[in-house]
Amino acid sequence: MLKKDIWTLCLLHLLTKQDCYGYDLLRQLHNLFMGTQESVLYALLRDLCKAGLTKTYLQESPNGPARKYYQITDAGKERLQELMEQWQQLKNALLEIGID
Repeated sequence: MLKKDIWTLCLLHLLTKQDCYGYDLLRQLHNLFMGTQESVLYALLRDLCKAGLTKTYLQESPNGPARKYYQITDAGKERLQELMEQWQQLKNALLEIGID
């Protein structure tokens, strides 16, 4: 499982809980993975949209201009399931050699 796949797994998982705008996703991931770069996150979000795994919409904000929200699509849910299966296989393989 590549680093990009792990980021995709995290983003799609967060979007199953609720639609989010980019900065909110960045904040959530930065709390878990220090050094999360804004440019990398937004590039990945663009790629997810282009692949049809997410879609966007604008929502008014009480604190300024409208925000672009990301929403997982049915294709994104399918991809998330695939990534979850790969993650489980990786975890099991690591456990087999004693890495937990």
